[in-house]
Amino acid sequence: MIINKDSIKQYNKSETENFNSDFAYLSDKLTKSGANVSEIVKKIADFQVAVPSWALGAGGTRFGRFSYGGEPATLEHKLEDIGLIHALTNSAGAVSLHIPWDIPDDVQAIKEKAAAHGLVFDAMNSNTFQDQPGAQQSYKFGSLNASNEDVRAYAVEHNKEVIRIGKELGSKSLTVWLADGASFPGQLNFQTALSKTEQSLKEIYAGMPEDWKLFIEYKPYEPNFYSTTIQDWGTSFMLANACGERAYTLVDLGHHLPNSNIEQIIATLMYKGKLGGFHFNDSKYGDDDLTVGSIKPYALFLIFNELVYGIENNPQNPYPAWMIDASHNIKDPLEDLIQSLEAILMAYAQALLVDQKALKDAQLNNDVVRAQEILQNAYRTDVRPLLKAARFQSGAAIDPISAYRNLKVREHLISERGLNVKATGL
Repeated sequence: MIINKDSIKQYNKSETENFNSDFAYLSDKLTKSGANVSEIVKKIADFQVAVPSWALGAGGTRFGRFSYGGEPATLEHKLEDIGLIHALTNSAGAVSLHIPWDIPDDVQAIKEKAAAHGLVFDAMNSNTFQDQPGAQQSYKFGSLNASNEDVRAYAVEHNKEVIRIGKELGSKSLTVWLADGASFPGQLNFQTALSKTEQSLKEIYAGMPEDWKLFIEYKPYEPNFYSTTIQDWGTSFMLANACGERAYTLVDLGHHLPNSNIEQIIATLMYKGKLGGFHFNDSKYGDDDLTVGSIKPYALFLIFNELVYGIENNPQNPYPAWMIDASHNIKDPLEDLIQSLEAILMAYAQALLVDQKALKDAQLNNDVVRAQEILQNAYRTDVRPLLKAARFQSGAAIDPISAYRNLKVREHLISERGLNVKATGL
């Protein structure tokens, strides 16, 4: 299914009257407060978030998986689905492939398919946390940290293969997330495991093209429950420094212990020029992979406040690679992704409204109340008319969820693909 511009334009006609009045009111209010509304709208319109190739089908837990009709059974289908989201939102202009779940059979054809939907290839993702059919080595007891040299070499070579595929597609970065760790005390030696991980990452880094970046992800627990070799941002940061200047830490919102101050982690990494990538999701307890902004929207705003400040004030840090990393267990995956994009852009827009000069003055004068008011005034602003303006000006749907349902996208996908198809990968 392809959503053409005429269908969106026709849909927008029914939404224009309410949108115009809401936007005019907010624009006038923000302009009087000194905000450059047109500049903010442009920044929102330019903000692009990658959709991972594993996020287009129904997710699941270790207790089960509930399929959703019309799931994408091929990589081509996945690109079509991201294209649908991008057509409706104009904010999902990149795809992040997971290998070996989504190895292209015909690289050129896949590149053309992506380009036809306005998509580029963002970071590539390797997989050394699962044994694939016919695998010559097993990752049961680790991959890059494995005590067995043959297993480590096998995992390193897999990452180099992912780089080769990504290079053909036009990607410029590799994300490494490791499940490596231990479930019981004494299972491994912490220092030996860390040393072997560092050595393996250095080999992968040496195999990257000169214009590529390496993103090193971290996670405190799961699937191992006693220790994880790359368990926190400090370990990732240390390993990135050991690898070289093109290696960075990748922050996943769900990969922290409860109540971690993620915004401070981000500020520190950007200050040191080492925040490379960012994975969006939300959680109540652990790595829940829920819809972005569904549980802790204020925390997301505070995170974006640091991201906006860092982008403006830390030229030593590259522009981060953004990606949604969530599991859609009981929702239509495409609707869930659209909701996540909305939450991301809302937090971004709210952060753009923060008067950084006034906030700095309040901080210098130790005016705690004023500083809190500045942040919360921005957060409490209903910025949805700004998002609608950005979409309307770029030819996307004013209200993407409403348009998705109005155009009966899921029904069309079920008609084309059937009810019992299952997305590749998960």
